[in-house]
Amino acid sequence: MQIKTVKAVYFSPVANTKKVVEAAAKVMAFQFSVPMEVLDFTLPAARTHSYSFGSDELVVFGVPTYAGRVPNKVLPFVKELFHGEETPAVPIVTFGNRNYDDSLAELRNEMEHNGFRTFAAAAFSCRHVFSNKINMLRPDQADMKVLSEFAEKAAQKLKDARKTEDLGSPVQVKGNDPVGPYYRPLGTDGQPAVFLKAKPLTNPERCDECGLCAEVCPLGSIDPKDVYSVPGVCIKCMACVRKCPQRAKYFEDEAFLSHIAMLDQNYTKRKEPEVFI
Repeated sequence: MQIKTVKAVYFSPVANTKKVVEAAAKVMAFQFSVPMEVLDFTLPAARTHSYSFGSDELVVFGVPTYAGRVPNKVLPFVKELFHGEETPAVPIVTFGNRNYDDSLAELRNEMEHNGFRTFAAAAFSCRHVFSNKINMLRPDQADMKVLSEFAEKAAQKLKDARKTEDLGSPVQVKGNDPVGPYYRPLGTDGQPAVFLKAKPLTNPERCDECGLCAEVCPLGSIDPKDVYSVPGVCIKCMACVRKCPQRAKYFEDEAFLSHIAMLDQNYTKRKEPEVFI
């Protein structure tokens, strides 16, 4: 098949998914000797219109896993904003070392429904956004080696296909079809930890009111005129916490902190990438 460009498309509040998707797209673009273009739809400004892709484009599409699924606040963007015309595509999910559950199957399904033809897919374990103990340096060198090899094989599969039907779409991945319910977070006591309404707080002794937290919030939930105020929905992506130069943002919700402690106790053992071609 003839490919004229490779598109790296992703939602990535703390840049884990960005790193994985851009790396894969870069390898595939090199294999086809074509340009790579980036479409980062993390922030609201990038979601003001829809995007269409042709059959001569290759789309590498990535999202993080939240509670074992495509994040529920991101799923509508995936469904409504991105459409292919028999466009070859590679869905990729990242996850925080617990499990990606049905997120990859769900992303594949939505892409197929929207006119993409998935022929390869992958799930990569990255630093858990909640924790300061889980996967701190991932994706690491070993992960990137797997990623590079995966991208090369995927590109070769596409090169060998004369037409879309030859790709064997949709790619077969792990997960339930139809997808199952969202994972229910647990606390250290083994009971469900309910923290949907938890929002970040601000340490006034650290905050210099630079406004960066409001700028990086993917749902625009932090008031740019008063960074102490979070009137919108918080999806616990941790962008404001991780990217604050003064380390002024934090959470103190007991259920949320208990869930993080449970993750730290049970999910530090390394999970390897899983690829499907």
